[in-house]
Amino acid sequence: MGLFTGLVTLPLAPVRGVVWLAEVLKEQAEAQLYDPGKIAAEMQYIADAVAAGEMSEEEAAEREEELIARLTQNRPQEG
Repeated sequence: MGLFTGLVTLPLAPVRGVVWLAEVLKEQAEAQLYDPGKIAAEMQYIADAVAAGEMSEEEAAEREEELIARLTQNRPQEG
């Protein structure tokens, strides 16, 4: 980036910083949302809740389906 371009676009620097921060936060949130380790921990929590009588079998099945969908949604397409 040249000196002139740098000076002209200087007022946009805070906007670029906010956009960069938003992209980083999105990547981190998606990494946590689709982390197989976290999904496995949530599945174990559901199983423990059902065993303790804190959650019904139907509610557990719904939540497990959501977790499986999250797990398979992030897998790279094989082709």
